[in-house]
Amino acid sequence: MMMQRRLTAFFALALLSLGAVASPPPSTRLVADSVYAIPALTLRDQQGQRFDFASLRGEPRLVGMFYGSCPMACPLEIEYLKHLQHAVAASSGKSIAVLLVSFDPARDDLVMLRKVAGEHQVRPPAFRLARAERGDEGMLAGVLDIAYRQLPGGGFSHNVRVSLLDAQGRIVAATDASGRPDPAFLEAVDKALKNR
Repeated sequence: MMMQRRLTAFFALALLSLGAVASPPPSTRLVADSVYAIPALTLRDQQGQRFDFASLRGEPRLVGMFYGSCPMACPLEIEYLKHLQHAVAASSGKSIAVLLVSFDPARDDLVMLRKVAGEHQVRPPAFRLARAERGDEGMLAGVLDIAYRQLPGGGFSHNVRVSLLDAQGRIVAATDASGRPDPAFLEAVDKALKNR
């Protein structure tokens, strides 16, 4: 009887230990509405660095999508985001990172990413252009409310939308990324940076 109690206690402790190992601590769990919960999205940036989308958690950032051979909207989006980064630095003295993910990974290889980054003089980690290596960039587009459709000539019809993610990956604001930075969006960025 004593031996049976000891074995029961031992197995109970073993199960508790396994439970502690199997479930991550509360600080590493994703919140339910986190964009980073998109399953298995592995990206590669313009410098060839491979990373998991969810690894970006911990800092607020701006996230949008683009394609490298875009003749007008995407170059304007990149310049808009550079201007927004400068406006945030001027108003708060802080920096906000940018991630743009291609919705044309078949053609946006490392050479194309580097070409676009060079044309716009953007560098990681402050400004990353990336392509999906594994996973579904279409799911990311859906979550970010970005609509795109390939055209017969190889280009894309698409909207331009950039989302502000908080440190946990929740979308706290969005803008159409055209013209001058929207004051309300800038205010949301400043607030996210203060609350990180």
